[in-house]
Amino acid sequence: MRSTPASNSDSHPMVHLGDLHKTFSNASGEYKVLKGINLTIQQGEFLAVVGKSGSGKSTLLNMITGIDHPTSGLVEVNGTEIKTMTESQRALWRGRNLGIVFQFFQLLPMLTLQENVMLPMDLVGMYDFDDRPRKALELLARVGLQEHAHKLPASVSTGQQQSAGIARALANDPPIIIADEPTGNLDSRSADAIINIFDKLLDERKTIVMVTHDPALTDRTSRTLILSDGELVDETVVKCLPLLDHSQMLTVTKQLERFYFQPNSTILEEDHFVDYFYMIVKGFVEIVLCEKCRDEIMITRLGPGQFFGEIELINGSNSIAAIRAAPDNEVELVGLRRDEFTKLLAESPLTEGAIRKIVHIRLEENRIADRRRTSRRAYP
Repeated sequence: MRSTPASNSDSHPMVHLGDLHKTFSNASGEYKVLKGINLTIQQGEFLAVVGKSGSGKSTLLNMITGIDHPTSGLVEVNGTEIKTMTESQRALWRGRNLGIVFQFFQLLPMLTLQENVMLPMDLVGMYDFDDRPRKALELLARVGLQEHAHKLPASVSTGQQQSAGIARALANDPPIIIADEPTGNLDSRSADAIINIFDKLLDERKTIVMVTHDPALTDRTSRTLILSDGELVDETVVKCLPLLDHSQMLTVTKQLERFYFQPNSTILEEDHFVDYFYMIVKGFVEIVLCEKCRDEIMITRLGPGQFFGEIELINGSNSIAAIRAAPDNEVELVGLRRDEFTKLLAESPLTEGAIRKIVHIRLEENRIADRRRTSRRAYP
């Protein structure tokens, strides 16, 4: 997985969605497709959006591209609030700010690959007319198609057609690439080649939002969003509990409570009752034995996407160690109450099995640390 670029507080996010709702109406009534989406995407991120059919993925993309309009809420892309533009202004803005890669390529069959790549330049008047053929050739060369520039789409492979589609998406040097199932019709080798092209675009600080059904591709993105029934699953839940199905993840998301701790503050004291399964959103925590005595022993340090409290909840014991915020950062946690955690494990045997393995490993780490503490006391 690629690391997420550090956000720059002095620059605006590339995409910001605030309390976004979309409702469709027909003869049978209203259907809510998006239900209060809040999302921020920074420059240089590679974001995967996954979810079952009907979860709202395509509608979400249509909100970002301005192809469709929200029922309510904010859509701001590259510093521009989309709803403030007319349709003609939006079309011109889209052509210069967004490159769109389609699942079925959408190349015009009567135009050569070079002519297909030139088309977006023509539509928004980008570059001098005489410069456009050269620019198109340069883009085709970037995706390995310079030798096929004068061929029609039907004369090249599906993987090459999708590469040409990426070259076309880059025609006007947009800062944001929107890819809707870009590898859905490709074999694994061709799909890998497409993602390699995306990786190179990230080196240029392009921002990529990709809808995909392929779980293997999410390992190569910086973030993964899961949409379930028109709502976003909490990203920390996705990282900590990946074996849950999407509806279970959404249920957990709605049950979460949020906690904040200052640097070096105690989160849990040793031998105290534990009532939450804690997942780390931001910052680092330290697991220590005998936090308030002079022979304190550090067991381990945990960071974002990791969790604690599972040993005590599963074994019905008080905390076997103290947990505190690391001295160099604030900590943000989300917590799932004991009864909700117990119910979750009963409903997801795979998750229970995975967590019990971690419990076994951590108990052994604790035993080793406890022996070290005993040894220190015996031989001060």
